[in-house]
Amino acid sequence: MTDTQIAIHTHHTLANIAPGDWDACACPEASDGGRPIDPFTTHRFLLALENSASVGERTGWQPHYLTLQADGQIVAVAPVYGKSHSQGEYVFDHSWADAYERAGGRYYPKLQLAVPFTPVTGRRLLTKPGYETIGRAGLVQGMVQIAAENGLSSAHVTFCTEEEAHAGVQMGLLHRIGQQFHWANQGYDNFDSFLDHLSSRKRKQIRRERKQAQGFGGEILTLTGDDIRPGHWDMFWEFYQDTGARKWGRPYLSRAFFDEIHDTMRDDLLLVLAVRDDHPVAGALNVIGRETLFGRYWGALEHHPCLHFELCYYQAIDFAIANGLQGVEAGAQGEHKLARGYLPVTTHSLHWIAEPGFRDAVEQFLTAEKEAVEGDINILTSYGPFRKTIIEEGD
Repeated sequence: MTDTQIAIHTHHTLANIAPGDWDACACPEASDGGRPIDPFTTHRFLLALENSASVGERTGWQPHYLTLQADGQIVAVAPVYGKSHSQGEYVFDHSWADAYERAGGRYYPKLQLAVPFTPVTGRRLLTKPGYETIGRAGLVQGMVQIAAENGLSSAHVTFCTEEEAHAGVQMGLLHRIGQQFHWANQGYDNFDSFLDHLSSRKRKQIRRERKQAQGFGGEILTLTGDDIRPGHWDMFWEFYQDTGARKWGRPYLSRAFFDEIHDTMRDDLLLVLAVRDDHPVAGALNVIGRETLFGRYWGALEHHPCLHFELCYYQAIDFAIANGLQGVEAGAQGEHKLARGYLPVTTHSLHWIAEPGFRDAVEQFLTAEKEAVEGDINILTSYGPFRKTIIEEGD
């Protein structure tokens, strides 16, 4: 493989890359007809973002997809975007941008190798099996070359896997860690089986929350595939707009995005709705992966105690157990998830900084931040809701 001739190309629209070529790198495990491990790097998801104008002109996410050719075929791809801001990334570098610009530099535009608006860990340097080494190296080289040739301040690979993070460090990139809260299926038979593993106090709390939420005056529906109707998206759009306006000032996704994923991905979607008198009052959207259920968006038109916990966390656990999934990832941040069985895990990102002095400063910051994050994870894990098993000495 070391003598293989490679060629790297940049594409400003995913429509120029055949779905089969992209997905052979992004989700080769799905060639058997099953679900992809990471639905968010599939051709259909990324194209939905583009076709719906959620990315592209005037969004601050300008596509520059990379493909790497070797042996006469595309063997590696990556979703790369030119960014004019740091919104929708969930690995926050606003302080870096502020420091760089106060020192007289220009932080934006920058390059972002990521899935827009999606704080989900997965492969970002997407390669066909057997091309991991050459593919990763070529994609990183291509990303850095684009940034350097265009005088950009930096390039970032966010929510990559731990394995990719280690490979990136070997290539000279800076490594950053963060944390999220994920639920792991320990072979539970049902929700009560999961509760049996919690402390008595947490078990009672969750049962009380579920009872309170389910008493909101209506019913809770879980819909997937053809049970999701086009009209459901009009309802969900209201929820999403409300949440987006409160969190980000404006929603990241356009209304057309939900029509796009209805057409191309509804078998991979789980829509949970709280409905009263045929009118939804709250909803949560999940994406179903091969091994994991990914909680993505939530919103409500009315406030009901604990309904957020029920729709976003407990219904997700119910679905994961019933469908044999290994876990639930319920999005970024949120220490309140800890009491509900979601434990802290480490996330990873990689960073290339052009200016040597600024790179050194960022590296020092990341070293200190890593120690703090690891300490937080250890402390939070010790406060988890699970029963402590005490083994008496001599037993």
